[in-house]
Amino acid sequence: MADEEGLPDFEVPVGLFQDLEDLKAEVARLAGQVKQLTGGTGDADRGEASEGEASEGEEESAGGEAENEAGEGGGEEEEEGFPPFILLLDPPQYDDELRLLVEWVEGVLVPGYLAEPSADARWCHLWFEHPVAIARLHAVWLAWQELTDPATCGYTGPSVWHRDHLDPCLRELRPSSGPFAGCTKGEHQVDHRLPSIVPSAWSRPED
Repeated sequence: MADEEGLPDFEVPVGLFQDLEDLKAEVARLAGQVKQLTGGTGDADRGEASEGEASEGEEESAGGEAENEAGEGGGEEEEEGFPPFILLLDPPQYDDELRLLVEWVEGVLVPGYLAEPSADARWCHLWFEHPVAIARLHAVWLAWQELTDPATCGYTGPSVWHRDHLDPCLRELRPSSGPFAGCTKGEHQVDHRLPSIVPSAWSRPED
């Protein structure tokens, strides 16, 4: 017979309900095992975790590439941060560094600190042909770049530069026995510091 809603009237076997309950219990048991094996995450959680792992992996790879690039760039900065001794440079690096040094010496040092040359305070207008002068003035110039920057030296940098760098350098370059000893105003001698042949005390002069 049909009920009031027009649905068929039939009896459901009792065993079918028992089978359904058994299936539900089995599914619940399997789901519990899955959670234990996956660390307590379900399908949705596993999906989010996999996406999170992928994003973390991408971030790590991107971070690694950025670190590698930074490392490569950092190497250049470190190399730039430790200027080499100018006399050890080869062209064209030596020429470029010397050109910058000449601009500083002629633009800052000569007009600001060098008075008229004299016998006790010598100066050579071709100082850049004297390796000793190049080496000392280059060191003073490097110190000037560091010690006139408030970010690296504060307010005492200029005083330290005068005391520890400029004054000792000029004392070595400008005396009558310094590298410009053979250079006078309007004259220039590059080879005046080269050792000459010293006669041996064991040899006899020719008659």
